[in-house]
Amino acid sequence: MTHPKRMLVENLAWSEELNTRDPAYFSRLASSQQPQVLWIGCSDSRVPEAITRAVPGDIFVHRNIANLVAERDDNLASVLEYAVLALRVQHIIVCGHHRCGGMHAALREPAPELPNVNRRIDSVRQLSARHAAELLRLPRLEERADRLAELNVLAQVKALRELPLIQNAQPQVEIHGWIFSMREGRLKELTDSSREHDQAHRLPLRNVQHR
Repeated sequence: MTHPKRMLVENLAWSEELNTRDPAYFSRLASSQQPQVLWIGCSDSRVPEAITRAVPGDIFVHRNIANLVAERDDNLASVLEYAVLALRVQHIIVCGHHRCGGMHAALREPAPELPNVNRRIDSVRQLSARHAAELLRLPRLEERADRLAELNVLAQVKALRELPLIQNAQPQVEIHGWIFSMREGRLKELTDSSREHDQAHRLPLRNVQHR
């Protein structure tokens, strides 16, 4: 059985299980969506929104390589506009992760066979250059990439807060910066949403409590 075929079989089992437990579940799901959260995450297959135990309808999602808030990204702009103005989300979470391939790539020479990826992560390369002194104090590439992932989350939170759409929506919308520790399986906060500005220094990481 091919992998896509297996996915279809698993979907059938999943839907039948939910229907058995709650026959009205999919009728309610189809009627509307009222998520409180917009999730801006990385495309990495190891960091789905399921790490929060979210179920369908909980989270409005935008994912891209390196969880970037790019100024000229029409896709992100339309997601933000709909999430804030139509869905009236109360929280936007920028979630990066350790062991991120985009961060590793930004710390190496550009790969000529990946021109679109190179263009995409150019801002991360610039970020790593601005923090070169701090990053170079870390002895291993993995440590530097993990720290860059944290700095990148802070940079994207800052970029979000500077958007006119978000400034006009506050205090309705709170912005959060999180990092996912791949080794621990834990989400940890990098920002305090009650503060006006991002915290540029390294913060003590705190476990996020799930419901």
